[in-house]
Amino acid sequence: MPATTQTVVILATGGTIAGRAATADDNVGYTAAQIGVEQLIAAVPGLVQRAGRLEAEQVSQLDSKDMDFATWQKLARRVDELLARPDVQGLVITHGTDTLEETAYFLQRVLAPAKPVVLTAAMRPATALLADGPQNLLDAVSVARDCFASGVLVAFGGSVLDATQVRKVHSYRVDAFAAAEGARLAVVEEGVVRWLLRAPQPEAALGLPRIARDAARWPRVQIVMNHVGADGAVVNALRVQGVDGIVVAGTGNGTLSNALEAALREAQAAGVRVLRSTRCDAGPVSALEGALSSAGALSPVKARVELLLQLLA
Repeated sequence: MPATTQTVVILATGGTIAGRAATADDNVGYTAAQIGVEQLIAAVPGLVQRAGRLEAEQVSQLDSKDMDFATWQKLARRVDELLARPDVQGLVITHGTDTLEETAYFLQRVLAPAKPVVLTAAMRPATALLADGPQNLLDAVSVARDCFASGVLVAFGGSVLDATQVRKVHSYRVDAFAAAEGARLAVVEEGVVRWLLRAPQPEAALGLPRIARDAARWPRVQIVMNHVGADGAVVNALRVQGVDGIVVAGTGNGTLSNALEAALREAQAAGVRVLRSTRCDAGPVSALEGALSSAGALSPVKARVELLLQLLA
C-alpha cells in the first residue's frame, strides 16, 4: 500500500452504536444517536493505532428508523469527496441497524467505490454492560485498512458482508446480520481480515447526478405484500395518492394472489412502475415471460432502493 494512502475516515450518522440508556443493564430501553463520534472513538482502545491516520466527522445524528433521502444525499456526496483524496485508504460509516442494509445498497449502486466503504453498527447501546459497538467499530477499521477490500461492505459481529445481500435477520441478538444464501465474504480475527469469498463484481456506479434532485421531490416508491386474503385495496389507495412505483413482496418465487396481481397490472398500465420481489429471506424471483418485472435476488427494501434510483433517471 503506497505511503500516501493511509488515512481512514469515520463518518458517524447516529444509531444504537451511539445510543445511551439510563442503566448499564438496559439493552433495549435506550435512546439512539446520543453520543458523538469523538466519544465513540475514545471508547475503543487501540482504534487510533489500528487506523494509522484517523479522521472523523459527524455527518448526522439519527435513529436509523428515521433515515431520510436528504441524509442519503449528504452522505453520498461526502463519501465521494473523501474517496477522491489520494491519502484516504477507506471509510467507515457508523449507522443504526434498522436501515443499514438500505443505506449500504444505496451507496454501492450510486458510487460503486473501488476503495472500501465499511458500514458498521451495534445492537446494544454504548452504555451497555457488554456493548458490541466498540468491537464492531474496531473490526470495521481493520476492513477499511485491508488491501483486498473494496466496494461497500458491512462489518458486524466478526463477519464481513457485501452490500447487495446483507440483511438484518434478528431483532435482538448481537449477530443480527447475515448474507442471503449464507455467504460471508470474510471474517475479522484479532484485527486480521481472513477472506473466504471474492465479492461479486458490482454494477457500474450510477453516479451522484442521478440523485442530484431535491430530496423532497424524489419519487414515491412503496412496498406492498402478498399474504392470505391479499386484495388490491392498498394498491388502489396508493394509486389515488399518486405513488410513482410499487415493490411487491410476493410469496415464494414472487407469487401473487389474483386480486393483488390484477391491481398491480392496472397500476402499471396507468404509469406506475412495478417490481416483484419475495418476502422469503433468501433466493431470487424468476424472471418469467409475461410476469411482472422481477427484482432478482434483491430483498423488498433493496428492490425499493433500486426502483427509486431507476425512477430518478
